[in-house]
Amino acid sequence: MEGLWRAATGQDPSPEDYNGVEFWSNPERAGWLTKQGDYIKTWRRRWFILKQGKLLWFKDRHVSRGSIPRGVIPVGTCLTVKGAEDVVHKPCAFELSTTGQDTMYFIADSEKEKEEWINSIGRSIVQHSRSLADSEVVDYDNRS
Repeated sequence: MEGLWRAATGQDPSPEDYNGVEFWSNPERAGWLTKQGDYIKTWRRRWFILKQGKLLWFKDRHVSRGSIPRGVIPVGTCLTVKGAEDVVHKPCAFELSTTGQDTMYFIADSEKEKEEWINSIGRSIVQHSRSLADSEVVDYDNRS
């Protein structure tokens, strides 16, 4: 039933969303988080991987080259990542807000895990914004 819903609503990520990301090998961070659904606001436990500026999630932790993510968030679209216990009224909760005005909520297994995820995602946001800024630098001394 969930698969039908995902297909009908176009929720499955397109392969272009994660093309070139070897998510099955040496992630920057990986682990279980409980994520609130986008449309049906239930909480589901998913295996998350942060790699190469993408936050991907899967139904289980056995991820291989042939695995298809349940979702992908490009870190370049993220504005903030911060604690959200006061918003969702659950311990170890955090939120990730994106440029599309979307806010996603997650619950880690412990306060330590929550802080590690916030720090890892935050670092990735900063790295991505730096690489964008570097690519936009114009060398005015060498203009034709």
